[in-house]
Amino acid sequence: MRLFSDFEISGSGLTAQRLRMDVIANNIANVNTTRTAEGGPYRRQRVVFEPRREEAQFLLPTSPSGAQQASSGGAGVHVVGISDDPAAPKMVYDPGHPDADARGYVAMPNIQLVNEMVDMISATRAYEANAAAISSAKTMDSAALQIGKG
Repeated sequence: MRLFSDFEISGSGLTAQRLRMDVIANNIANVNTTRTAEGGPYRRQRVVFEPRREEAQFLLPTSPSGAQQASSGGAGVHVVGISDDPAAPKMVYDPGHPDADARGYVAMPNIQLVNEMVDMISATRAYEANAAAISSAKTMDSAALQIGKG
């Protein structure tokens, strides 16, 4: 395991959760957007994460048979992409709306505001947890340097 891997792991989490918060904010901002450049209502977006794996391997303690086992450690997270939610748009009856169809229904974005707020709270808490992990790692590294001085 590398010396500053704890900072890299938490840093990747900070970056990923920040992007997640930006996408959620964009979803909330477009909750009433019925017309986009692609045509139709805005589609809810979501961030897709994938774990990053460390290329270097480290040895685990010996197994009951006496053999050592190699394992690759986690190395944080990275964003695979931003995908559109495949859920169908909500159909709302509003015959006076400029985007209403012949029956008077308007296709509204597939966004549930309550779900977006819960996701935003979750992303905020994950961001705060990664920031706290960086702070703790910095404190531990500082203490280790002080031990080395003595």
